[in-house]
Amino acid sequence: MKILIVEDEEVLAKVIQEKLERTGDDVVIASDGERAIVAARELVPDVIVLDLLLPKKSGFEVLKTLKADEELKLVPVVVVSNLGEESDIKHAMELGATDYYVKAEHPINEIIEKIKEALIRSK
Repeated sequence: MKILIVEDEEVLAKVIQEKLERTGDDVVIASDGERAIVAARELVPDVIVLDLLLPKKSGFEVLKTLKADEELKLVPVVVVSNLGEESDIKHAMELGATDYYVKAEHPINEIIEKIKEALIRSK
């Protein structure tokens, strides 16, 4: 399966990438919002893992752009962010996020499991 990770924290992105690649998934990392949109259009991934606090374009802007794109609008987007306010979660879900996880509240292995569940649902 093809997974796009949009995360500007390089260490976290690499950890997620390594764990997903161990199970045979193809993983691409984009470190800012502009690259995320370009990478999504090139890759047309099965799932997108999206941080909201990004350079160049916020994750909210990325999510809005992805969901307006005919080829990408059905791709599940799992938000993994430090933003934990109810209003941020609600806004992301209204824009079309499939799931939302606050980094500080979920260990990395749990987030990996949630990404895998999203992959299974996308089939």
